[in-house]
Amino acid sequence: MRALVVDDDLVLADVIAFTLRRAGFETILAHDGEAALARFESDAPAVIILDVQLPKLDGREVCLRIRAKSNVPIVMLTVLDTDTDVVHGLGLGADDYITKPFSPAQLVARVQAVLRRSGSSVPTKRLSFADLTLIPDRHSVERDGEPTVQLTPLEFKLLEALVVNSEKVLPTNTLIDAVYGVGGGDKAMLKQLVYRLRKKLVPDERPTQSEIEAIPGLGYALVLRSPAP
Repeated sequence: MRALVVDDDLVLADVIAFTLRRAGFETILAHDGEAALARFESDAPAVIILDVQLPKLDGREVCLRIRAKSNVPIVMLTVLDTDTDVVHGLGLGADDYITKPFSPAQLVARVQAVLRRSGSSVPTKRLSFADLTLIPDRHSVERDGEPTVQLTPLEFKLLEALVVNSEKVLPTNTLIDAVYGVGGGDKAMLKQLVYRLRKKLVPDERPTQSEIEAIPGLGYALVLRSPAP
């Protein structure tokens, strides 16, 4: 299920997109009102997370134009939190209205709620890359559909971050914060965790479609394994 995230704060937009990908959504981004309308037309999202204060065309106008042609669920984001602002936003056709700052859990819950109210299905939380499928509620992983491998909470957090950002290099410090919390780990701890996770994913060293690759001086990436020469 595809979610369109519209916010001119690039960092916040990436955080929202990451949060939704972890919940099972495919995400697309736009950083101004005109781009939002273009992505809406070209990508047909199932739900839209829309900031109010946008360049080129503000979120209220974007909401009005989308609502004139579609009933796609829209969750508006804003720092404006008076009753008048909220009522006005809902009056434009938004399905929900979240004020900043907000927690990732709250955002996901509100997005899932508007989807259920609209009659749309809520995506499962399974995440996949190549031959790997993660099952978050059991902290386990399948490889080529074979019986699951049980992971520790830290191992699962590491693999989840790598799958969500598959084929992208995740800086070492970013991974440390994602797995251990800010200030909770170090490079040596992460290196050992990567080693243990690799051993669990490929206990018999059979050929696999994916691998965790260390990028010297940068970090780690989950990539497709290069075919043997």
